[in-house]
Amino acid sequence: MSTTELEEDLRATFDRAAASVPPALDLASRATDGVRQAQRRTYVAAGAAVAAVAVIAAGGFALGGGLGGSTDPQPAAPPPTPSVSSAKPVVASQQLAGTWRPLRMDGFSTLKTARPDNPVLTFNTDGTWTGSDGCNGISGTFTIGQRGEFTGTAGNQRLIECANVPHTAVVQAAKRVAADRTTLKFYAADGREVAIYARTR
Repeated sequence: MSTTELEEDLRATFDRAAASVPPALDLASRATDGVRQAQRRTYVAAGAAVAAVAVIAAGGFALGGGLGGSTDPQPAAPPPTPSVSSAKPVVASQQLAGTWRPLRMDGFSTLKTARPDNPVLTFNTDGTWTGSDGCNGISGTFTIGQRGEFTGTAGNQRLIECANVPHTAVVQAAKRVAADRTTLKFYAADGREVAIYARTR
């Protein structure tokens, strides 16, 4: 074999070997494409994770009632406190007007004793009162405040001795009155019940 033939044979061998090896540029391009695809998959996965976190956060915000909201149940408002008022109903002069007979008097125990006259007490809308202690005619004046405060005075009267019902003492001792359609009560300044009367008309 001549030198020229030997050179040609070697060149052909080198060409075949070179053809069997992928070009460096093609390998680099394939490697770059693989990296890019991996990066895209990473970006997609990261984006999905961020979206999921946003959805969860939005749900928690809604359940919590917005910024600063709390999922703890709020305590129920306490029931309204009932107003504190006297158990004794307030009475006006119109309610007091009428005739009353005594049912009970503090310190006086002979109400059922027979007397010449009916021992009643009558209040008038003009601020005067009249009546009988069972033996004598009696009269006086009275005033009533907005809260049932009461002031009573007694006029001159003649005294015939008998088991006199002390209407005058009740009217003068009372500092507060309370009444409904059938009952009238007198109270002293310390809240003590002085007398109870029942309406006759």
